[in-house]
Amino acid sequence: MMELSTALSAKFEKLQTSYPVKRSALIPMLMYAQDEFGCVSDEMIAEIGRRLDLNNVQVEETLAYYSMLHRKPWGKHHVQICTNVACMLKGGNELLERAKKRLEIGQKEVTADGVFSLEEVECIGACTGAPAMQVNYDFYENLTPLKFDRIIEDLDVGKHPAPEPVISGALHERHELETPLISRRWGMKDSHKIDVYLMQGGYKALEKALKEMTPESIIEEVKKSNLRGRGGAGFPTGMKWSFVPKDTPKPKYVICNADESEPGTCKDRPLMEMDPHQLIEGMVIAGRAISSHQGFIYIRGEYRYVLDIVDGALGEAYARGYLGKNILGTGFDFDLLAHTGAGAYECGEESALMESLEGKRGYPRIKPPFPAVVGLYGCPTIINNVETLSAVPSIIREGGDAYASRGTPKNGGTRMLCIAGHVNKPGIYEVRLGMNMKKFIYDVAGGIPDGKKLKAVIPGGSSCPLLAADEIDIPMDYDSVAKAGSMLGSGGMVIMDEDTCMVDMARRIMHFYAHESCGWCIPCREGTTWLRKTLERFHAGMGRVEDIDMIADLAKNMLGRTFCPLGDAAAMPTISIMKKWRNEFEDHLRGRCPYKSAGVLVGSR
Repeated sequence: MMELSTALSAKFEKLQTSYPVKRSALIPMLMYAQDEFGCVSDEMIAEIGRRLDLNNVQVEETLAYYSMLHRKPWGKHHVQICTNVACMLKGGNELLERAKKRLEIGQKEVTADGVFSLEEVECIGACTGAPAMQVNYDFYENLTPLKFDRIIEDLDVGKHPAPEPVISGALHERHELETPLISRRWGMKDSHKIDVYLMQGGYKALEKALKEMTPESIIEEVKKSNLRGRGGAGFPTGMKWSFVPKDTPKPKYVICNADESEPGTCKDRPLMEMDPHQLIEGMVIAGRAISSHQGFIYIRGEYRYVLDIVDGALGEAYARGYLGKNILGTGFDFDLLAHTGAGAYECGEESALMESLEGKRGYPRIKPPFPAVVGLYGCPTIINNVETLSAVPSIIREGGDAYASRGTPKNGGTRMLCIAGHVNKPGIYEVRLGMNMKKFIYDVAGGIPDGKKLKAVIPGGSSCPLLAADEIDIPMDYDSVAKAGSMLGSGGMVIMDEDTCMVDMARRIMHFYAHESCGWCIPCREGTTWLRKTLERFHAGMGRVEDIDMIADLAKNMLGRTFCPLGDAAAMPTISIMKKWRNEFEDHLRGRCPYKSAGVLVGSR
């Protein structure tokens, strides 16, 4: 018989009573069980099903959807190497090959002694520290071959190499062009603790919102701020909040989308690690604005150590009266729970996130209805990402007009930008919205290494159309970047120098979206698969003339034809690459990649 540890049993008991609907506890219970036993066994499926009043099939069909959940045990040390765009540009593929030789195993294999297993993974949210890997839940960044070998050697003899600080490769001297607002406590000792937060004026905005403002005036202040969603779409936050119906018998919910999975993006992770109380304060204010009394922070499964930090901060906030019943003696109640995902890019889409939070597969919902009216558990819900909600205390504290003045018209405030790839000073920077992109790349991030020329920029995460070197002399705000034919997106900027193969870049981007497609709708499921196979064949030196137009046509036929934006996210960068670097595809027809050393045959790599 399977015997749960005292800690896991207590965790299960708490999770079973933490949600309005018991099934919502399913994914966290599966993750915590796997942490203890190494995998999810038949016995565990039955045990969790019994506790949540689910049959085994309901548990298994959910488990099968998430990439981090597995039925067979990995090695004691599960080595996960990222090869997505930022890591690829900094040697991620070479690191993976070294790992295979060093460990003498292949993809998803386990060493004979059971000590190590190996997996090539998609973006892990460490783009500014590329190349990066995780061992179990520990992050190791800025890897070199020797550094990798030392980590493996230490693990092999029972040592535990210290994981990297969250922004290794990104914690830099403040640049004069930076405008620290929501990142101003980064680098302070114990910045994640409530006492430090209170010393820095923390929870004063909440006190103001609860004692001096009405829900309507809070929303009006957020509207004045011109705060637009920092998760990618850039929708006005105050307007989104105003869509929630005022008179409804149903409960209302506030969700923080902390499922930061867009390749190139890694700023929500340090916001939660170094300043979790700022996020908590923003969520309670949001709850007051829409008369909600329950919130959830949905944190991607790979950020397990961040989940522990946020849980600690929630405990502090409850103990000091900033969460729970009768907050600050005002009669307002608000409960907040951190919830773990389990590895699915699709769950970054708001409706798929709600499905996942309800304990199901992360399939997107058809809209309308929109979450503000019919959201979590069929109730009115607002969903914003970490950066958006972290900005709310500053807006309430200094006023919407003052916050708006930090940016440009219709683009208020500051923006966290992650810049990675071929750049001298990769990092996470906070700047005013509207800063010139070329100035940011060259003056703030130090320009391109080794005096090389810039070729291309992913301006806001891998789903954005790419900009060529002659297109970047523009303000970095939502409207200006859109006018240039791309998106500011989630703030994940990836820089490519003149030696980058754009065919390889198109191949790697499509590999990601094909891997992450939930498979629900045909244009996305089939389109991303066909494009991935075609691009892989093309890059391997086996392309045909007709493939070039077919790739572009396939991508265009995916646009606007899928249930959620993932199909568009795969199509848009592909279309831009085909349009702007078509010549590189034509070069590959001769079986040679001009961007590989000595012009070797691509197929002989």
